[in-house]
Order: sequence, then structure tokens, then C-alpha cells
Amino acid sequence: MPEIRFGKEIFQAEQGENLLDVLLRNDADVPWSCRQGVCMSCVMRLDEGEVNSQSRENLKPASVEQGYFLVCKADVTGDMSIGTPDDSTLYARARVSTLEKLAGDVTRLVLQPATPLFYHAGQYVTLRRADGLARSYSLASVPFLDQALEFHIRTMPEGRMSNWIANDLREGDDLEFQGPTGTCYYISDNPEKPMLLIGTGTGLAPLYGILRDALFSGHKGEIHLYHGSRLDSSLYLKKRLFELADQYSNLHYQPCVSAGVAPSDCRAGRASEAALEDHPDLVGWDVFLCGDPGMVRDTQRKVYLAGAATIDIHADAFEYRNRRESPSGSFPDDRRQT
Repeated sequence: MPEIRFGKEIFQAEQGENLLDVLLRNDADVPWSCRQGVCMSCVMRLDEGEVNSQSRENLKPASVEQGYFLVCKADVTGDMSIGTPDDSTLYARARVSTLEKLAGDVTRLVLQPATPLFYHAGQYVTLRRADGLARSYSLASVPFLDQALEFHIRTMPEGRMSNWIANDLREGDDLEFQGPTGTCYYISDNPEKPMLLIGTGTGLAPLYGILRDALFSGHKGEIHLYHGSRLDSSLYLKKRLFELADQYSNLHYQPCVSAGVAPSDCRAGRASEAALEDHPDLVGWDVFLCGDPGMVRDTQRKVYLAGAATIDIHADAFEYRNRRESPSGSFPDDRRQT
């Protein structure tokens, strides 16, 4: 039976067992969140033994070279010795410059990093507060257009991080961040290619960055953005997006509400359904899907059937932490891990 050495403790494990399950079963004090290999909370250092390649897929090459891996994606293949990471090699520091409400329960958080961050609009980073709690959020900012890092964060019921950001974090406070990560971003190799962007809730954040990046890069193809929410009060940035659509003739913005009476500037129904109704033939299109994981998975299949090539479908599903861990049955937190 394989043995897992963690600090001064040695745990027994089954061959092929998930390493995070082994640590949690033995009450090891390890950070974790999404179990999807996304939030980066469970990064550990491998001192002895081997780990599967999936446990290193989302890490930077420099981190892999230093022996880091994601515990939640690692399977036990033999004896292992693991340790906690050197935070200075994984996390950078940033200062809160702006905190404001955008609409309803959405907070705009702007961070000024101590050192410049090189990223693509649409990627995400992991934010960590002083007690170690970490959550991943998509960037709404664009390199070269924005000097700081911008996030749109929805306050979730019982969300530990999102409620803290909305109610307790203050301008001038410091946060740590790790990243960037993610492959849902604009590539300016075909400026004539039409683009379809579909998002729900704060799935607008990466799409807002992607469409501004495309416009800034001189994209000439048509860009269609469909943003949906249950109620009009939960939609945000409508005025700004309508202004951009007026400024750029190739940008088309359609807000959608799926419940109640739709205001005159919105369309009734789900954003994904409206988008596919308007664009039934997606051969040769780039498609970007962000937000609710159910919507993203379902729409991935439908846009593929509508002719979009697999390589042209870029998806960012906001995975949530297991709702069964919340006594009330509601989501205990707010983003991929969230």
C-alpha cells in the first residue's frame, strides 16, 4: 500500500486514489476549493515520487520545473513525499485601487499589481486573502488598454470570498494573486472572422475584455455579444456596451432577460437561445462561451452542431464548489471553485 509523507505525517493510500481525498480523509490541513484543477488553491510541491501529467496542466512551466503540481488532479501511483509551496514563487501582491457596485450584487474590483502582469484578455487569476482563502476570477481588463487588473464579482449566497470582497475589503488593502491561467481569449490571426460571444451573469467579465481586445486590435469581422441574466436588474455595463456598439459598426450587443417582462432595450429569453436563433449557421465563426457551466456545456454542443469547428469554440465555465457542502443547499462560494 503506497505511503504519502506530508510534513511529519505519513498516510496510507490506495493505488490510483485521488491524492486530495487521501489528505482530507486524514484531516491534513491543506487548502482546496474547486476540485477542477482551476482555482490553484491546492498547489503542492513534489519532493519524492511521481505525479500524472494532468496534475500539472494548468501550471506555468517555471512552476512545473520547481516540482509543483495540483493535488486535486493527482492520483496515487506509489510512495510520495509532498510539501507546501514557497508562496513567493507562486503569488504576487496587488493593492485594491477601486471597489464599486456595478449592478445588483456585482462588485467591480480593480487591483494595481506591484509588478506588471502579462496576460491575455479573458484569462483568469486566483486571488488570495491573508488567511489563505483563494478563489479564481476572470479578468475584465485588457493589456495595453488598462493599467490595472479589473474583475466583476457576483456576491453569492454564503460565498466566503465574494461576500468578503463586497462587504469587508477596502480600497488600499492588499491581496495576493496567482496566474494568469486559461485559454479562452482572442487571437488576432484572422481579423475578418466573425465572432459570437455568449455569456451569463459575470461571464460578461471575460467577454468584455475579449471584445475590447478584438476592437483594439483592429478586428474587422462582425462581433455579436449576447449577455443574459434572469432579471434586468442583474445585467450590468449595458450603457457602456451600447456606447461601444454605437462607436464600432461591427459590434452588436444584445442583452437578454429570461424572467419577467423584458425592458425595451432587452430581449426576452435566454441569451444562448437568442444567439443561436439569430445565427443558425456558425461555419467559420469564432465562438466564446462564458458563465454558468450548464449553459456553457449545452451551448458548446449546439454551436458545434451549428457548424462551428471544435478549435474555434472557446469556453470558460464558472465551476462552483460542491453545493452539497452547504447545509442550505445553496452555493457556498462564488466562482470556479467558487
